[in-house]
Amino acid sequence: MIRAVVFDFDGLIVDTETADFESVQAMYRHHGGELTIDVWGHCIGTGPDAFNPYDDLERQIGRTYDREAARAMRKQAYDARMAEADVRPGVRSYLKEARRLGLRIGLASSSTREWVTGYLKAYGLLDDFECIRTRDDVTRVKPDPELYLKALAALGVQPHEAVAFEDSPNGALAAYRAGMRCVVVPNAVTGLLTFGTHDFRLASMEEIGLAAVIKRLQQTDILKNRGRDIQ
Repeated sequence: MIRAVVFDFDGLIVDTETADFESVQAMYRHHGGELTIDVWGHCIGTGPDAFNPYDDLERQIGRTYDREAARAMRKQAYDARMAEADVRPGVRSYLKEARRLGLRIGLASSSTREWVTGYLKAYGLLDDFECIRTRDDVTRVKPDPELYLKALAALGVQPHEAVAFEDSPNGALAAYRAGMRCVVVPNAVTGLLTFGTHDFRLASMEEIGLAAVIKRLQQTDILKNRGRDIQ
């Protein structure tokens, strides 16, 4: 029986991932380099140690450059892209439906607590989560399962009693390693990546209601149906 839902943050609740990729890509091009999704995709959903774009850019162009100016350019481009951003479609309705269904609600993110709660406050969502676990709470971020295991412990549920909602392969792998069911909802960038094991894939949380997702998960033999998309 599903008793809890645990959401990722970046790219799932708010699509910071597309803005981040596009801003770094613009920085590369300004300096004569190129960043592909195949390279960038490995670091989506995990920690900053997975990939250093500033080192990679320097290797590509074969010379040093003003990194502080590049960082400022990247931030300006990111902020411009996020200026009009809202939470992704269906997020608010899923949170409302989770409360109606009596489900415990958690969040597990590889980002910092300050980053996550800053956005949640801005969008009026902070109080929707009983438990928030971030990079600040663990020794290893996704795809390691520690974030999810910490969130589940705080919610008082077992892994098989919870479903994770993720937008990235690294996040989905973390949920799988934690023993959870996982529904992936990729964004414009992560939709280009190859996902491993998951239960269902949705184009948007508006595609099907949370109650219907929970019902499908509870009625379906997960081992035989992991990786299939909802039709």
